Amino acid sequence: MMKTKVTLLLLLLVVLSIATRADNIVVDNTNRSYMVYAPANLGDNRPLLISCHGMNQDANYQKGMLQIESVADTAKFLTVFPQGIGNSWDLSGNRDLNFVLALIDKMVDQYHIDRNRVYLSGFSMGGMFTYHAINRIADKIAAFAPISGYPMGGASYNASRPVPIIHTHGTGDDVCNYSPVPGIIAGWVKFNNCPSTPIEEVSPYRGARHATYHRWGPGDNGVEVALLELKDKGHWISNDVIKTGEVIWNFCKRYSLKMTDPVVRITAPTNPPSYISLGGPAQVQPITMTATASDPDGKVTKVEFFDGDELLASFDNPPYTYTIASLGKGNHSLRAVATDDEGNTGSAQLSVNIDEHTGSYVFTRFTTDGCVPAGWETYDSSERRIGLSSGFSQGCRVLHFTGSQRDFDYGLYARNISGAAHAGYARFAAKTTDYTLWLNPGVYEVYHRLVNWNCPNFSPITIAIEDMDGNAVAQETMTPAVNVGNNATNSFSGTKTQMFTFEIGQAGRYAITFYTADSGWADLLIAAASIRWKSEPTAIQQVSTTPSDCRCYSLTGTLLGNSLESLPKGIYIVNGKKIAK
Repeated sequence: MMKTKVTLLLLLLVVLSIATRADNIVVDNTNRSYMVYAPANLGDNRPLLISCHGMNQDANYQKGMLQIESVADTAKFLTVFPQGIGNSWDLSGNRDLNFVLALIDKMVDQYHIDRNRVYLSGFSMGGMFTYHAINRIADKIAAFAPISGYPMGGASYNASRPVPIIHTHGTGDDVCNYSPVPGIIAGWVKFNNCPSTPIEEVSPYRGARHATYHRWGPGDNGVEVALLELKDKGHWISNDVIKTGEVIWNFCKRYSLKMTDPVVRITAPTNPPSYISLGGPAQVQPITMTATASDPDGKVTKVEFFDGDELLASFDNPPYTYTIASLGKGNHSLRAVATDDEGNTGSAQLSVNIDEHTGSYVFTRFTTDGCVPAGWETYDSSERRIGLSSGFSQGCRVLHFTGSQRDFDYGLYARNISGAAHAGYARFAAKTTDYTLWLNPGVYEVYHRLVNWNCPNFSPITIAIEDMDGNAVAQETMTPAVNVGNNATNSFSGTKTQMFTFEIGQAGRYAITFYTADSGWADLLIAAASIRWKSEPTAIQQVSTTPSDCRCYSLTGTLLGNSLESLPKGIYIVNGKKIAK
């Protein structure tokens, strides 16, 4: 019996050695090596998976970690494991991108693989390289699958087309920390125009404790973005209950570069708008939607615009542009749907949220390290950052605090490098962002918890309520009593929530800005902040006795009608002004 087992093992090793071979290719006058795994009876026009190793690892090590052979044998696809120069990858230039493109050409010649079904993956630094490739060669790769790696210097979103991405990562990773991952994924969700709310699937992984599969989609061209979050797992490729290679293949196999459906993309607005109003209804400006559409194997016959299932407009020819005069309270899924001459359709969507808050609105839900959150703008006198952006390890960004004693877990850091006036700040609902904060007349309260980051003598912070021209309608300066000490692992305590009261007399769009002091390297940390409509204005700011045939509201923001003539004597709000009848 033992002899039989040994014989079978030897036969298996022989079969594997035949299926796996090392080879070389000359790229840019440099000899490059790689390993290739080809299942028996592969056939023609089969997919190709390229899997890149981590830093200080090699192709053979990556092959052993991924354990893709059984999946490839069943699904019949080719797998190539490239070898990086110096066991690393070029994350900024074209050296290794050219290597990948040369490998695709060679696999077409040798194995007759399908160019339209090439998938790129990589672990750790190989995952970083995968993200680099997304922005450079998305026209050659059908889907991307980074593992435990991401752009360390800050993510960018410059792909030539909507891109399917699946990212797998352990939350206990102490080499490539997990905390920036959700922000980076959110950037690609936004780029692909996927729904901002994910579908969370646990059922495929019932045997795995603490594994969650987040999926956003479909977005433009039907692509999805997925994140497999492996709670407490470290910096390695999972191969227990969760088999990373199998998960990657099941995602990637659905995508091909050869499209038969029409391609449509919403080009304006460039960001999904969010409207937040307090003290009354939101004043939503008209939204102009513009789309482009093309068909790879025919012609586009029409483009339609929808709000959910409601048809808004239809166009037989470009330009495809439609202006929505107004939208009601709630969430709106605006879609552009293109139909080609074969009856196939492609769609793109844009989510618009219109929230009317009668109580408090918390605008500091910080949960991701290294990002500038959506709706925020930061400036440090040198660099301006607009959220949502992520992957930052220096400068203005969200910091994650881990001291054994601490008053909060996350805070948004801003600094003033030059010391010039108003040259360091964090601003919510800035004109540059996709968030609109609409304040109706009334008395408001801003509750905030602010500290210094690296100012042991303490540095004052100014909270300003500003209109869209940058004029402050109200402001208050306070000096924190706590300094964290320039290290996110420090312990700190004693922070308190404080309140700033101000009054708005004219309804309009406003921003809330937190300014550092006007001195070199002054800083601030925003741990928490919210705004609350407290009451009606304390004094009548503007009064008219001239009736107006416009929409009339009560002082609490209730729509009463379209004419003052039908209302009894009293004081009403018309066009943002108080009208006495």
